[in-house]
Order: sequence, then C-alpha cells, then structure tokens
Amino acid sequence: MKTEIIKVHPEFPDLDILSRCGQIIRKGGLVVFPTETVYGIAADFSNPEAMKRLRQVKQRVDGKPFSILVAQTGLIANYAKTDNPALYKLIYAFWPGPLTVVLPDKNSEGKTIGLRMPDNTIALRLVEESRCMIAAPSANIEGNPPPVTCQEALRDLDGLVDVAIDGGSARIGKGSTVVDITREKPNILREGLITGQEINQAIERKNVLFVCTGNSCRSVMAEYLLKQKVRDRKDVAVFSAGTGVFLHSTASHETLMVLKEKGLDASGHVSQPLDSVLLKQADLIFVMTKMHRSQILDRVPEVEQRIYLMREFIDDPNGDEHQADIPDPMGGTHEAYKNCLKDISKAIDKIATLL
Repeated sequence: MKTEIIKVHPEFPDLDILSRCGQIIRKGGLVVFPTETVYGIAADFSNPEAMKRLRQVKQRVDGKPFSILVAQTGLIANYAKTDNPALYKLIYAFWPGPLTVVLPDKNSEGKTIGLRMPDNTIALRLVEESRCMIAAPSANIEGNPPPVTCQEALRDLDGLVDVAIDGGSARIGKGSTVVDITREKPNILREGLITGQEINQAIERKNVLFVCTGNSCRSVMAEYLLKQKVRDRKDVAVFSAGTGVFLHSTASHETLMVLKEKGLDASGHVSQPLDSVLLKQADLIFVMTKMHRSQILDRVPEVEQRIYLMREFIDDPNGDEHQADIPDPMGGTHEAYKNCLKDISKAIDKIATLL
C-alpha cells in the first residue's frame, strides 16, 4: 500500500479534504497530520481494530496509553472525571497549545486518559471532521525522534498509513508538556515548551473573574480597575465575561470614556462568553446581580462557595441597604455610567485589599 500524500494550506485548509480524511478515520484508517508540536497519527479510539493497527504501526508495547485530541475546552467533561481547579487553570492558560493533561477516565473506572487541544488549524479541523474520539500519538516508530515535517513522518510510516496530510513544518518541533492531575497535587511527567515553572505559576495564581450580562460595561469596569490595582502582582490574574455574550464586541463607548477619565485604556477589550472552564478556573467570582449568580449556579453549581455579589463589598452609609445589584448603565446617560463606575470602584478598593 502506498500512502496518499495531500498538501493543504496550514492556515486555510480545504475542509472537503479534511472531511474525507475524517471519513477515512471513522472507517478504521490511519491519517498522519500536523500539530504545532510534531506530526501525529490519527485513529478512531473507539475502534478496536483501528487501535490494534495503530499500536502495530507505532510498534508500541501493550498497556502504554495513547492521548486523545479535543477541539473544544468544554468537551473535557465528556472524557474526564475531576473538579480539580488546577486542571481548569491549566487548560484556560495553555489550551489550545502544547499541554497534555492526564486525568481520571470518566468512562473506565480506575484508568487514566490524556487529553490535549492542539494549537493548529489543520489538527483542530481534522478532529471536528472526524466526529469520533481521536487517538493521536506522534507519527514515528517507538524510540525514533518525533517528526516535525510530513517527509520525516513518512520515513517511518510510508505504506503503513492511509493518508498523510502535509501542512508544512510543525511550529514548535518537540512534544507537549505532560501533567498528571489524577491526584490533588499535579505532577509534571514530561516538560516541553511549557516549563515546570510556568505550570506551577498558573496553578498557584489567584484568578479573579467579574461577570455581567454583555461583558461590555460593568464587568469591564471592574476588570480594568482591579488590573490597575494589582498591576505589580504576578500572582493575581483578572478576567471578565458575560452571561449573554453571543458575538464578540468591544466595550461600550461610554464605558471606554469613563474609564479613560480614570486614566484607563480599555480599547483593546473584546467581550467573551461565560463558560464552565472559565468559571471553574476562577478562585473568586464577582457578579453584578443576583440573577447572574443564579445563572452561574444553574450551569456550574460546584462554584457556589466562590461567588460573591459586588454590592457586598460596597460600604455606603447613604446607599439602599436592600439593593443587592449593581444596575446596568447600558443605554443610560454619561452620568449613569459615572455613577456605576463610582460604585464598582468602591467595591474594587475593598476587594484589592483582600487579595
């Protein structure tokens, strides 16, 4: 059998080609493809015959596991069983990218599973088009150097795999960092481009998340005010998101104006939707309203002990003691935005002292 070689553009791959390669994988075939680390071999993890063939091609001993590729961070819950915050800090910090996490396998009691989300357009699209669990070891015979080009992969595998996708040289050229998160304290099994120091810093960093609806007004104000307060601290990271974000957008004009009056430039802000990974990686979650709190707990109830109302941190003797929410200034006057920023500033002053 001669391996078919298909050249594709590394940034703009032909989806028809990747769809055909996905069909080959679903039928039990093997496909060589590029990632940002090295070239890999894709096989259907749920197909015993495909996995037997993969192990034979790799000349890998029985019992040594294969890692799985995912195309979305949220899919990790389909495969792994853990609520360790360290996991979500790592994948939020480094996915997509050269990080493999080893976790308790949700579908096999007592076993582990390695997962990675590659930072490579071809790899991500191939995973999506395959519509199955993709096992993806490096495209070499066990013990040989992992290949960084399609030509290097075919030195070992020409005639042993069905298709080889040539998407140029792998950007990084070395295997991913592998971190075992099956226990409370993560353990680095292999160091790649991401160093052990970077792994530990990401795990130990305190992540603060502000939540509003559109992530264009209140949470943006809070994010940039706190970032200014902790600008000299590497042990604190600040984020914001919205429960109702469907399209990425900038901060509102009035928000930019009132922050600019405080000497803060939020012109580079892009709204992001709230998801389970973002919530689980946060050590502290501050919401603008009781409704936001309820929406979060409906999605991810396990973060209940980390959620606080912003209003709880405002000491205002002239305020309404029964008012629990920070009102949305959207559509209001410039003065309404200034008043909103004033309230949020009071809360941020107190929050900063507690970090």
